[in-house]
Amino acid sequence: MRENARVTSDVAPFKGMGDYQELVDEISELLGAPATLENRDFELIAFGAYDSEGELDASALDPVRTRSILTRRSTAAVRAWFEGFGITRATGPVRIPPTPEAGVYRGRICLPVRHRGVVLGYVWLLDDDPGPSERQLSAAMEVAARIGALLADEAQHGADLTRELRAVLIAEPGWQRDMAVAELRTALGPRADGPHTVVCVAPWPSADPDDAPSVRTLPGATALCTVPWGTSAQSLALLVRLRSTDAVTPAVSAAGRLLERAGSRGRGAGTGGRGGAGGPGAAAGVAAARLGLAELGTAWQEASAAARAALAEPRFAPVAEWARIGPYRLLTSLPPEAAHDPVVAPLLTPAHHELARTAEVYLDCAGQAGRTAAELGIHRQTLYYRLSRVEQLTGLDLDDGEDRLLLHMALKGARL
Repeated sequence: MRENARVTSDVAPFKGMGDYQELVDEISELLGAPATLENRDFELIAFGAYDSEGELDASALDPVRTRSILTRRSTAAVRAWFEGFGITRATGPVRIPPTPEAGVYRGRICLPVRHRGVVLGYVWLLDDDPGPSERQLSAAMEVAARIGALLADEAQHGADLTRELRAVLIAEPGWQRDMAVAELRTALGPRADGPHTVVCVAPWPSADPDDAPSVRTLPGATALCTVPWGTSAQSLALLVRLRSTDAVTPAVSAAGRLLERAGSRGRGAGTGGRGGAGGPGAAAGVAAARLGLAELGTAWQEASAAARAALAEPRFAPVAEWARIGPYRLLTSLPPEAAHDPVVAPLLTPAHHELARTAEVYLDCAGQAGRTAAELGIHRQTLYYRLSRVEQLTGLDLDDGEDRLLLHMALKGARL
């Protein structure tokens, strides 16, 4: 096997306590083979795609491996089959032969990930001839032990931090929130001072903690909890560590995984965009990155606002970043009643849906009739007639800048 080659991965490495991707890449480098890390429930945590040319070798995939990577989990039948080789009890590498009839075309090496005698997960590698040496496998098992320590640490702290994170997010601004932040900071220790952001997924299908995903399956995740969403629904909040405040890419990736868990098909659940009504489902919002936890309450407001924008405006879905939602940053900060101006109310009735859509597209197109007619697929004369009806219903003058601003904000606000 090649022992010195470049390692690529589909998840960026993280600095700090949860460096699962770095450790998986280290094992890939030690053994010269692509490696995956799964928890003991066979849910994918990290995947290192290893090749000397920096490309994933398609021959390294078989149906079982492909499904695990694409769906982030394995079936119960696959799990039972692999456990039949004694991996739950093993303390060292286990070689599993290829079995084409089971969809396993390539042999496997399983490195049990244990901590204090308890199996917490598995590192999987494809076994080639002649395969890694005993010295290489011994070094890889040392890395697996470090993974086990991380899994055990995050299992303990993740469960504990659910209460602390929820306390911060539901506390009123002021001394109550300050105390909750201080408690969370103490629980996190040195990790609290690094760059973080917050993800909001809404609506979340269940308030039952047992239905929430494990933080161990979300690279960079520090803690998660459910938070009320509206009067009867729930949202999921996730605190994510970042490498720096320059990019929230890890949080966007985690949000995508959570949406898969929530059963989303990537469509908004709002009133629909220009192309028609959005489908049912969840959406996610990601706050701006910050150093430390002092502004965690504000970050949650940003993440929630971005999720609302993604639900309201399909072009932001399925994951909206606070920095990219434009005027919705202002609109989501307004109290609900402020977004419903009485002069626009007649236009927002079901009978005038087409007129409202026409007015919104016209304003989105900066009042350019040609662009608006082309986007709506109508004749200019039809457009002018509809705009005159809008003016009659609202009493607004579409040649007046302030009237246009009021109408535009009201139409966008109605989506929220």
